[in-house]
Amino acid sequence: MKWTTRLTTLSALFGAFFVAAQQQGCTDAKGGLDCLIDNVYKPSSTASTGPVASSTVQEDNCECVPYYQCQNDTITTQGIGLIDIRLMGPCDDYLNVCCKPPDVLKPNEAIKPQPTQRTGCGRRNPDGIGFRITGNNDNEAQFGEFPWMVAVLREQNITNNSAPINVYQCGGALIHPQVVLTAAHCVNGRRKEAHTLKIRAGEWDTQRRNEILPHQDRNVSKIVVHENFHSGALYNNVALMILETPVDIAENVDVVCLPETSEIFDGSRCYASGWGKDIFGKEGRYQVILKSIDLPVVPHDVCQTTLRTTRLGKYFILDPSFICAGGEPGKDTCKGDGGSPLVCPLKSDPTRYVQAGIVAWGIGCGEKRVPGVYANVARLRAWIDEQMVFNNLDISTYRA
Repeated sequence: MKWTTRLTTLSALFGAFFVAAQQQGCTDAKGGLDCLIDNVYKPSSTASTGPVASSTVQEDNCECVPYYQCQNDTITTQGIGLIDIRLMGPCDDYLNVCCKPPDVLKPNEAIKPQPTQRTGCGRRNPDGIGFRITGNNDNEAQFGEFPWMVAVLREQNITNNSAPINVYQCGGALIHPQVVLTAAHCVNGRRKEAHTLKIRAGEWDTQRRNEILPHQDRNVSKIVVHENFHSGALYNNVALMILETPVDIAENVDVVCLPETSEIFDGSRCYASGWGKDIFGKEGRYQVILKSIDLPVVPHDVCQTTLRTTRLGKYFILDPSFICAGGEPGKDTCKGDGGSPLVCPLKSDPTRYVQAGIVAWGIGCGEKRVPGVYANVARLRAWIDEQMVFNNLDISTYRA
């Protein structure tokens, strides 16, 4: 995903220093810095020598624990706690907080998530689950914001004697507890090797293990690719991955709705999510935290006209199995986002979302006025229903 970094101005830094100096009684401009350093770092002879000593005692008498085990009215599990993913406190992990020992819950008293009561598909969590992150200047999604989002992983041996490791393959979306919708180009060559793939649902920060709700891994038992998929031009770029066992529906793991066959999303403001690269080319980096961007859906004819101004040439024809979204500078899906969902709000209920597209291809990433191209899920809905019924799977799970 394309992102930008917010810069802290020098004036803000000097202002913060001035306020801190005043709080410590260091009002002399010339000696303010020395005075402030002395007050902060000098040894305290008593426990009641002012606010600095009190703060030091609190930090020394605390233990780093997962934020949801701390009952200090700063971080709660009600969705109102704030965690700044850009700031580090006395703990080594931004998902840990410092608590005094009396406030730490015993292991068997840890807060447990309540069972999830399903209320239909497509329920997004815009404020996250259990906490809300701040400092998300790089388009990071909230934890559990898109509970249908999954990562498709492939087992790979680095050496002959090593245990296999999971390598990120592409994205996908849950449309049934036992079915993931993805792009055909992600899995087409692995239909006979489905057992080498697995999906991970409920993932958010790929480098953290202490999130309030765990991710769920499931092995893939079968891959179904559209019979008219064109591996060159990527027409009908859709596939289903059927899992060996269904996922457990939870707050951070749920299914997305699918649109009706006649549904059109032109002009809708939608969301794409994924762990793909931030920029195109070898300089790009895959993302650690799930990213999301809002994009407008572009009418088919407008998209085709725009794409004809690129290296595709003036005779390029955009197949009806595609829709387009984006065209705004710096906002686009990119390499590694293939198979990931583009979701739009339901017209009848904007709090719920349907999957309008599957990330397919594009000309670069985030190019000015050039939309990204997605498989058109509405047009492919009949094929999806047919495959679900053929495999004895309930199609009501994704009905809006």
